[in-house]
Amino acid sequence: MKVNTKIFGEVDILEERMITFSGGIIGFPDLKQFALIYDADKGTDSGIRWLQSIQEPGFAMPVMDPLVVCPDYNPEVEDELLQELGELNSDNLLVLVTVTVPSDITKMTVNLKGPIVINSGSRKACQVIVEGDAYAVKFPIYDILQANKGGE
Repeated sequence: MKVNTKIFGEVDILEERMITFSGGIIGFPDLKQFALIYDADKGTDSGIRWLQSIQEPGFAMPVMDPLVVCPDYNPEVEDELLQELGELNSDNLLVLVTVTVPSDITKMTVNLKGPIVINSGSRKACQVIVEGDAYAVKFPIYDILQANKGGE
């Protein structure tokens, strides 16, 4: 399937790479079909990937692995919230967090309170809200990314 994206132009997305959010994502309950794409020149190791809507080609959210910026990230999520994803294990579990990039890039943050959980085997996903105060909605990451880039 060809999708004309705002960020990458026209991309070919294989049906077996589509991810389904049965309940949509927070703020966009009607968007249920997505693909995870990235800049091929930078590869998946660049940190930032894009959760691209199939239904709304102009909508894509930057996402990243939370462990890159918060190595001890391990939120507790009620099992019933993840039930629809099927059986999760270390081989098929992918957790991502949304990235906010304001005009002042030094104010870049990730939302550790609303992770996206994906079963890579079933390609089913959901976004959950982590209870408690252990994780921030706006966790600053610019300095961490700069330190990681510099090998510190």
